[in-house]
Amino acid sequence: MPSLHFPSADARDFDVACLGRMAVDLYAQQIGCSLEEAHSFNKYLGGSSANMAFGTARLGLRSAMVSRVGDEQNGRFLLETLRREGCDVSQVQVDRERLTGMVLLGLRDQHSFPLLFARENCADMAIDAAAISEDFLARCRCLVITGTHLSTPGTLAASRRALEIAGRHGLVRALDIDYRPVLWGLAAKGDGETRYVGSDSVSAHLQAQLGQFELIIGTEEEWMIAGGVEGDLMASLRRAREHTQAVFVVKRGPLGCSLIEGAVPAAIDDAPTVLGERIEVLNVLGAGDAFASGLLAGLLRGKTLAESAAIANACGAIVVSRHGCAPAMPTQAELAHWFSGHRHPRPDKDPVLSHLHRVSAPRAQWPEVCVLAYDHRSQLEDLARTTGADAARLPALKLLLNEVVAQVEQDSGNRGRVGVLIDGRIGQAALHAAAGRGWWIGRPVEKPGSRPLRFDGTASLASELAHWPREHTVKCLAFYHPDDAEALRTEQEEWLQQVWEATRASGHELLLELIPPADTLAPGDEGQAVVRAVRRLYDLGFQPEWWKLPPMAAAQWQALDALVRERDPWCRGAVILGLSQPLEQLVASFQAAQAPIVKGFMVGRSCWTAPAAAWLQGEIDDAAFTAQVAANFRRLIAGWRASRG
Repeated sequence: MPSLHFPSADARDFDVACLGRMAVDLYAQQIGCSLEEAHSFNKYLGGSSANMAFGTARLGLRSAMVSRVGDEQNGRFLLETLRREGCDVSQVQVDRERLTGMVLLGLRDQHSFPLLFARENCADMAIDAAAISEDFLARCRCLVITGTHLSTPGTLAASRRALEIAGRHGLVRALDIDYRPVLWGLAAKGDGETRYVGSDSVSAHLQAQLGQFELIIGTEEEWMIAGGVEGDLMASLRRAREHTQAVFVVKRGPLGCSLIEGAVPAAIDDAPTVLGERIEVLNVLGAGDAFASGLLAGLLRGKTLAESAAIANACGAIVVSRHGCAPAMPTQAELAHWFSGHRHPRPDKDPVLSHLHRVSAPRAQWPEVCVLAYDHRSQLEDLARTTGADAARLPALKLLLNEVVAQVEQDSGNRGRVGVLIDGRIGQAALHAAAGRGWWIGRPVEKPGSRPLRFDGTASLASELAHWPREHTVKCLAFYHPDDAEALRTEQEEWLQQVWEATRASGHELLLELIPPADTLAPGDEGQAVVRAVRRLYDLGFQPEWWKLPPMAAAQWQALDALVRERDPWCRGAVILGLSQPLEQLVASFQAAQAPIVKGFMVGRSCWTAPAAAWLQGEIDDAAFTAQVAANFRRLIAGWRASRG
């Protein structure tokens, strides 16, 4: 058992509370250039304490954040990011006068990572000590503070109050030294990259605080600033030991970490050392936060210090191979894969690890999806022509279909279970209006009717997805049969590979819709070709989050269920498409789809074709149109749920 004694998990509501920096990280997308040359950035949660709150939550701990953000968009982004990961943010104060801090970060090369901190009078440095809740901290097992929040009178007061409360209630108090000279006023404003500048005053200031901690984590340079003996790690550790009996964890980069409980040995190699992981580095930024997250995840689950250090080393190794810090943090599933003998020198190039990183992190849950599809383009244009209507009215029709979904969502049991399929061409206004409403949103990329597959309006899907909100699921329809002529099948699969790679890079979920053309089906086919098509795409390495498939016989749905559980147990599920079938026929087909993999339906023309024709011809008004489509949509939902028993 570790020498650190945490309160029982059963006796406390939270495992760890993280107090300190909470900011927005803007990571340059261009790798291999200066920050001056970077021209586009990814926005992530940042700040060392917030990263640890995020990382520990991702590893399954009950984490909480104690900090302060601005009452603005960046502050709300950070709060929502932590909430989504499962972290409690009830103790994050909201500052109506100050802005949330920001950091711009670049990836020049493996040894140069320019940082620009925009933290002048920022919200988290104005944390109110009086607002720190004793009742809340008393419900925690561990308190973690980073060195930055010991650097100014205001943050020091908040840290001391939290540490005093934690001491009274038996929390293990941990310090990640996290030394940033620029935040102590020891480096130029633009020199956020420098990790060490010696300072007797900073060393003396840190030493005055060390006695309040039971666990202290730092790099070799950070221990030298804490101990104050420049150039001499062991002398610095001995000096620090004069001020605290805490467990020391010395991070040594690729060598791993050394663990010191009690007296400091003569040489660092005389201390128990847990070897590091051998990987190629993309970005060391955030490695320390990942290390601390892994260490705490192990210790708070009762693992030994050495076992916890091995987890910490793995977390740090995985993160340094990826872009960003918080979003790069590994999950428990990733660590299980890593420790099962699947270490990879480039974790970002391990397809299994990359897939687990996408699918095992917290994400919105969809136990059921009842989707009204109106991503149709050519079909609606044809309908406008046949009815003699002006095609300019079609965008308004799609906005009315939004109203249908909004109405049906209000029915009992529908919130969080309805969705839409809308295109970005005719349906652009409806697509934008659907955002942020909690609906499942899918958006097509295929050119209508194309076989072989082509994209609608672009030859470069990856560049197109850069402009899509992350909540949009990429829907790609392929008219595909596994026995197609080799040239056709190969071309189809090459275009599907573009979809696959583009969504892996962009982070969007993928729904693959497979429809074998009727003239390719053998007599008596009841879904066998569909299941074979899914199997072939799995053989090629595709693991989409969703499958959208035509109605099949019960045996084929069961075969699909077994196939998906074998090839990708993280798959979100399969949904039934409509093919413009009559509603009664669709409802009857739901009975065959009893396999657990089937999560719902995505149906369009069966619901709205007849009402749309009448509306386009002026035979019914908006209210009648929405009422008719809503009745059809409700009928499908009722039929679906009745089929579930």
